[in-house]
Amino acid sequence: MRVGKLLVLYCVTGLIVWSCDKQPAETPKPLETTAPVEASEPVATTGPPETLEPVKTPETQEKPREPASKVATEIMMDPNKTVTLQFLGHASFKISHRDVNIYIDPRNLEESPHDATVVLVSHSHRDHCSLPDIAKVSSIRTKLITTDEVVKEAQKGQVIKPGETYERPGFKIVGVPAYNLDKEFHPQDKLWLGFIIEMGGRRIYYAGDTDVIDEMKSLGRIDVALLPVGGTYTMDAVEAAQAAEIIKPRLAVPYHFGDIVGSLEDAVQFSQNAECMVRVMERKEKIFLEAF
Repeated sequence: MRVGKLLVLYCVTGLIVWSCDKQPAETPKPLETTAPVEASEPVATTGPPETLEPVKTPETQEKPREPASKVATEIMMDPNKTVTLQFLGHASFKISHRDVNIYIDPRNLEESPHDATVVLVSHSHRDHCSLPDIAKVSSIRTKLITTDEVVKEAQKGQVIKPGETYERPGFKIVGVPAYNLDKEFHPQDKLWLGFIIEMGGRRIYYAGDTDVIDEMKSLGRIDVALLPVGGTYTMDAVEAAQAAEIIKPRLAVPYHFGDIVGSLEDAVQFSQNAECMVRVMERKEKIFLEAF
Protein backbone atom coordinates (compact mmCIF):
# COMPACT_ATOMS: atom_id res chain seq x y z
CA MET A 1 0.00 0.00 0.00
CA ARG A 2 2.72 2.32 0.82
CA VAL A 3 4.46 1.68 -2.48
CA GLY A 4 1.19 2.20 -4.30
CA LYS A 5 0.55 5.58 -2.66
CA LEU A 6 4.03 6.76 -3.53
CA LEU A 7 3.56 5.66 -7.13
CA VAL A 8 0.29 7.55 -7.42
CA LEU A 9 1.86 10.69 -5.86
CA TYR A 10 4.78 10.50 -8.32
CA CYS A 11 2.45 10.22 -11.28
CA VAL A 12 0.28 13.13 -10.18
CA THR A 13 3.33 15.31 -9.59
CA GLY A 14 4.73 14.49 -12.98
CA LEU A 15 1.41 15.29 -14.61
CA ILE A 16 1.35 18.71 -12.96
CA VAL A 17 4.93 19.45 -13.99
CA TRP A 18 4.18 18.32 -17.54
CA SER A 19 1.09 20.58 -17.65
CA CYS A 20 3.07 23.58 -16.50
CA ASP A 21 5.76 22.94 -19.10
CA LYS A 22 3.12 22.93 -21.85
CA GLN A 23 1.78 26.45 -21.02
CA PRO A 24 2.63 28.80 -23.95
CA ALA A 25 5.46 31.11 -23.08
CA GLU A 26 4.50 34.81 -22.95
CA THR A 27 6.18 36.70 -25.72
CA PRO A 28 8.23 39.57 -24.28
CA LYS A 29 7.14 43.02 -25.41
CA PRO A 30 9.76 45.08 -27.22
CA LEU A 31 11.04 48.15 -25.48
CA GLU A 32 9.20 51.29 -26.56
CA THR A 33 11.43 53.75 -28.31
CA THR A 34 10.81 57.22 -29.67
CA ALA A 35 11.61 57.67 -33.31
CA PRO A 36 13.75 60.69 -34.10
CA VAL A 37 11.71 63.70 -35.17
CA GLU A 38 12.94 65.71 -38.09
CA ALA A 39 13.03 69.46 -37.53
CA SER A 40 10.92 70.14 -40.60
CA GLU A 41 7.91 68.21 -39.29
CA PRO A 42 5.56 69.48 -36.58
CA VAL A 43 5.77 67.57 -33.30
CA ALA A 44 2.47 66.24 -32.01
CA THR A 45 1.61 67.07 -28.44
CA THR A 46 -0.86 65.63 -26.03
CA GLY A 47 -3.34 67.37 -23.82
CA PRO A 48 -6.75 68.93 -24.13
CA PRO A 49 -7.58 70.02 -27.70
CA GLU A 50 -7.89 73.65 -26.70
CA THR A 51 -4.23 73.77 -25.63
CA LEU A 52 -2.77 72.29 -28.80
CA GLU A 53 -0.63 74.66 -30.83
CA PRO A 54 1.30 73.72 -33.93
CA VAL A 55 5.03 73.97 -33.64
CA LYS A 56 6.26 76.49 -36.22
CA THR A 57 9.34 75.71 -38.25
CA PRO A 58 11.73 78.41 -39.49
CA GLU A 59 9.87 78.42 -42.82
CA THR A 60 6.48 79.00 -41.23
CA GLN A 61 7.55 81.15 -38.27
CA GLU A 62 5.76 84.51 -38.43
CA LYS A 63 7.98 87.57 -38.31
CA PRO A 64 7.00 90.15 -35.68
CA ARG A 65 5.12 93.08 -37.17
CA GLU A 66 6.67 96.51 -37.03
CA PRO A 67 4.71 98.95 -34.85
CA ALA A 68 2.55 101.26 -36.93
CA SER A 69 4.26 104.28 -35.39
CA LYS A 70 7.67 103.03 -36.53
CA VAL A 71 6.45 102.42 -40.07
CA ALA A 72 4.94 105.90 -40.19
CA THR A 73 8.18 107.39 -38.88
CA GLU A 74 10.22 105.58 -41.53
CA ILE A 75 7.91 106.94 -44.23
CA MET A 76 8.16 110.46 -42.85
CA MET A 77 11.93 110.28 -42.61
CA ASP A 78 12.36 108.98 -46.15
CA PRO A 79 13.06 112.04 -48.36
CA ASN A 80 11.71 110.13 -51.34
CA LYS A 81 8.29 109.79 -49.72
CA THR A 82 7.67 113.16 -48.13
CA VAL A 83 8.29 116.89 -48.34
CA THR A 84 10.49 118.44 -45.66
CA LEU A 85 10.30 122.00 -44.40
CA GLN A 86 13.20 123.62 -42.57
CA PHE A 87 13.07 127.01 -40.87
CA LEU A 88 16.33 128.91 -41.29
CA GLY A 89 15.41 131.92 -39.18
CA HIS A 90 13.54 135.23 -39.62
CA ALA A 91 11.88 134.71 -43.03
CA SER A 92 14.09 131.99 -44.53
CA PHE A 93 13.00 128.45 -45.35
CA LYS A 94 14.24 125.39 -47.19
CA ILE A 95 11.73 123.01 -48.79
CA SER A 96 12.94 119.66 -50.09
CA HIS A 97 11.56 116.63 -51.88
CA ARG A 98 13.72 113.91 -53.42
CA ASP A 99 16.56 115.73 -55.22
CA VAL A 100 14.83 119.14 -55.32
CA ASN A 101 15.82 121.83 -52.80
CA ILE A 102 14.03 125.18 -52.83
CA TYR A 103 15.31 128.03 -50.65
CA ILE A 104 13.15 131.04 -49.84
CA ASP A 105 14.83 134.33 -48.91
CA PRO A 106 18.05 132.75 -47.54
CA ARG A 107 19.78 134.99 -45.01
CA ASN A 108 22.40 134.74 -42.23
CA LEU A 109 23.28 131.15 -43.11
CA GLU A 110 26.10 129.50 -41.19
CA GLU A 111 26.85 126.88 -43.84
CA SER A 112 27.38 126.82 -47.60
CA PRO A 113 25.65 123.68 -48.88
CA HIS A 114 25.51 124.75 -52.56
CA ASP A 115 22.57 122.37 -53.00
CA ALA A 116 19.80 124.68 -54.18
CA THR A 117 17.71 123.71 -57.19
CA VAL A 118 15.89 127.04 -57.00
CA VAL A 119 16.29 130.16 -54.86
CA LEU A 120 13.17 132.26 -54.42
CA VAL A 121 13.59 135.88 -53.31
CA SER A 122 10.38 137.71 -52.51
CA HIS A 123 11.69 141.28 -52.75
CA SER A 124 14.76 143.47 -52.45
CA HIS A 125 14.73 144.40 -48.75
CA ARG A 126 17.94 143.33 -47.03
CA ASP A 127 16.26 141.02 -44.55
CA HIS A 128 15.01 138.99 -47.53
CA CYS A 129 17.57 139.56 -50.27
CA SER A 130 21.13 138.65 -49.30
CA LEU A 131 23.43 138.04 -52.26
CA PRO A 132 26.19 136.42 -50.12
CA ASP A 133 23.67 133.91 -48.74
CA ILE A 134 22.24 133.23 -52.19
CA ALA A 135 25.79 132.37 -53.22
CA LYS A 136 26.17 130.00 -50.26
CA VAL A 137 23.29 127.80 -51.38
CA SER A 138 23.80 128.13 -55.17
CA SER A 139 25.68 126.02 -57.66
CA ILE A 140 26.11 126.49 -61.41
CA ARG A 141 22.78 124.67 -61.87
CA THR A 142 20.76 126.79 -59.42
CA LYS A 143 17.96 128.96 -60.78
CA LEU A 144 17.17 132.31 -59.12
CA ILE A 145 13.47 133.24 -59.36
CA THR A 146 12.64 136.73 -58.10
CA THR A 147 11.57 140.30 -58.90
CA ASP A 148 13.11 142.48 -61.59
CA GLU A 149 14.94 144.59 -58.97
CA VAL A 150 16.74 141.57 -57.54
CA VAL A 151 17.59 140.19 -60.99
CA LYS A 152 19.19 143.52 -61.87
CA GLU A 153 21.16 143.59 -58.61
CA ALA A 154 22.28 139.97 -58.83
CA GLN A 155 22.86 140.21 -62.59
CA LYS A 156 21.27 136.82 -63.02
CA GLY A 157 18.01 135.01 -62.52
CA GLN A 158 14.53 134.98 -63.97
CA VAL A 159 11.86 137.56 -63.25
CA ILE A 160 8.46 136.30 -62.16
CA LYS A 161 5.44 138.48 -61.45
CA PRO A 162 2.28 137.77 -59.47
CA GLY A 163 0.18 135.32 -61.45
CA GLU A 164 3.12 133.90 -63.39
CA THR A 165 4.48 130.37 -63.11
CA TYR A 166 7.85 128.65 -63.18
CA GLU A 167 7.65 124.89 -63.60
CA ARG A 168 10.16 122.06 -63.90
CA PRO A 169 9.93 118.28 -63.41
CA GLY A 170 9.08 117.62 -59.77
CA PHE A 171 7.87 121.08 -58.76
CA LYS A 172 5.89 124.16 -59.75
CA ILE A 173 6.16 127.73 -58.44
CA VAL A 174 3.44 130.34 -58.75
CA GLY A 175 4.03 134.00 -57.96
CA VAL A 176 1.33 135.65 -55.83
CA PRO A 177 0.87 139.25 -54.64
CA ALA A 178 2.35 140.51 -51.37
CA TYR A 179 1.83 144.11 -50.27
CA ASN A 180 0.75 146.45 -47.44
CA LEU A 181 -2.67 148.02 -47.14
CA ASP A 182 -2.06 150.73 -44.56
CA LYS A 183 1.73 150.90 -44.53
CA GLU A 184 4.26 152.29 -46.99
CA PHE A 185 6.91 149.60 -46.72
CA HIS A 186 5.62 147.23 -49.42
CA PRO A 187 3.59 149.10 -52.06
CA GLN A 188 1.34 147.04 -54.31
CA ASP A 189 2.71 148.60 -57.49
CA LYS A 190 6.17 147.17 -56.78
CA LEU A 191 4.83 143.72 -57.75
CA TRP A 192 6.72 142.09 -54.91
CA LEU A 193 6.07 138.46 -54.28
CA GLY A 194 4.74 135.65 -52.22
CA PHE A 195 4.93 132.12 -53.63
CA ILE A 196 2.94 128.93 -53.89
CA ILE A 197 5.26 125.93 -54.14
CA GLU A 198 3.76 122.69 -55.42
CA MET A 199 5.84 119.56 -54.90
CA GLY A 200 5.39 116.04 -53.60
CA GLY A 201 1.61 116.44 -53.62
CA ARG A 202 1.77 119.44 -51.27
CA ARG A 203 0.86 123.10 -51.88
CA ILE A 204 2.90 125.42 -49.66
CA TYR A 205 2.11 129.14 -49.47
CA TYR A 206 4.83 131.61 -48.54
CA ALA A 207 3.09 134.93 -47.94
CA GLY A 208 6.06 137.27 -48.30
CA ASP A 209 5.93 140.64 -46.57
CA THR A 210 2.22 141.36 -46.67
CA ASP A 211 -0.92 142.33 -44.84
CA VAL A 212 -4.19 140.43 -45.02
CA ILE A 213 -5.17 140.96 -48.67
CA ASP A 214 -8.12 139.92 -50.85
CA GLU A 215 -5.93 137.71 -53.05
CA MET A 216 -5.65 135.27 -50.15
CA LYS A 217 -9.25 134.28 -50.82
CA SER A 218 -8.36 132.79 -54.21
CA LEU A 219 -5.22 130.80 -53.41
CA GLY A 220 -7.02 127.47 -53.70
CA ARG A 221 -6.14 124.49 -51.54
CA ILE A 222 -3.19 125.24 -49.28
CA ASP A 223 -1.65 122.49 -47.17
CA VAL A 224 0.93 124.63 -45.37
CA ALA A 225 0.84 128.41 -44.95
CA LEU A 226 3.99 130.29 -43.96
CA LEU A 227 2.81 133.60 -42.51
CA PRO A 228 4.59 136.69 -41.08
CA VAL A 229 3.48 137.59 -37.55
CA GLY A 230 5.90 140.33 -36.42
CA GLY A 231 3.81 143.40 -37.18
CA THR A 232 5.33 146.81 -38.00
CA TYR A 233 6.19 145.89 -41.61
CA THR A 234 3.68 143.05 -42.07
CA MET A 235 0.68 141.41 -40.43
CA ASP A 236 0.83 141.06 -36.68
CA ALA A 237 -0.12 137.90 -34.80
CA VAL A 238 -3.85 138.66 -34.66
CA GLU A 239 -4.00 139.61 -38.33
CA ALA A 240 -2.04 136.52 -39.30
CA ALA A 241 -4.65 134.41 -37.51
CA GLN A 242 -7.29 136.17 -39.60
CA ALA A 243 -5.31 135.33 -42.74
CA ALA A 244 -5.14 131.69 -41.67
CA GLU A 245 -8.91 131.67 -41.27
CA ILE A 246 -9.24 132.88 -44.87
CA ILE A 247 -6.66 130.47 -46.31
CA LYS A 248 -7.66 127.46 -44.17
CA PRO A 249 -4.38 125.52 -44.38
CA ARG A 250 -3.85 122.19 -42.69
CA LEU A 251 -0.79 123.67 -40.98
CA ALA A 252 0.44 127.23 -40.43
CA VAL A 253 4.02 128.18 -39.59
CA PRO A 254 4.82 131.72 -38.38
CA TYR A 255 7.92 133.70 -39.35
CA HIS A 256 9.18 137.30 -39.04
CA PHE A 257 9.93 136.93 -35.34
CA GLY A 258 13.00 136.77 -33.16
CA ASP A 259 15.21 138.86 -35.48
CA ILE A 260 14.88 142.53 -36.52
CA VAL A 261 11.17 142.58 -35.71
CA GLY A 262 8.72 140.41 -33.84
CA SER A 263 9.25 138.13 -30.87
CA LEU A 264 8.61 134.56 -29.85
CA GLU A 265 5.59 135.88 -27.96
CA ASP A 266 4.13 137.02 -31.29
CA ALA A 267 4.50 133.52 -32.69
CA VAL A 268 2.90 132.01 -29.59
CA GLN A 269 0.05 134.52 -29.72
CA PHE A 270 -0.55 133.56 -33.35
CA SER A 271 -0.69 129.88 -32.40
CA GLN A 272 -3.26 130.68 -29.71
CA ASN A 273 -5.48 132.71 -32.05
CA ALA A 274 -5.33 130.61 -35.21
CA GLU A 275 -8.07 128.05 -35.80
CA CYS A 276 -5.80 125.70 -37.75
CA MET A 277 -2.87 123.63 -36.53
CA VAL A 278 0.21 125.78 -35.89
CA ARG A 279 3.85 124.81 -35.58
CA VAL A 280 6.21 127.41 -34.07
CA MET A 281 9.57 126.27 -35.39
CA GLU A 282 12.99 126.85 -33.97
CA ARG A 283 15.86 127.97 -36.15
CA LYS A 284 17.22 125.04 -38.22
CA GLU A 285 14.32 122.82 -37.16
CA LYS A 286 13.10 120.46 -39.86
CA ILE A 287 9.63 118.91 -40.05
CA PHE A 288 8.23 116.21 -42.31
CA LEU A 289 5.01 117.41 -43.86
CA GLU A 290 3.66 113.86 -44.15
CA ALA A 291 3.04 114.13 -40.41
CA PHE A 292 0.48 116.91 -40.87
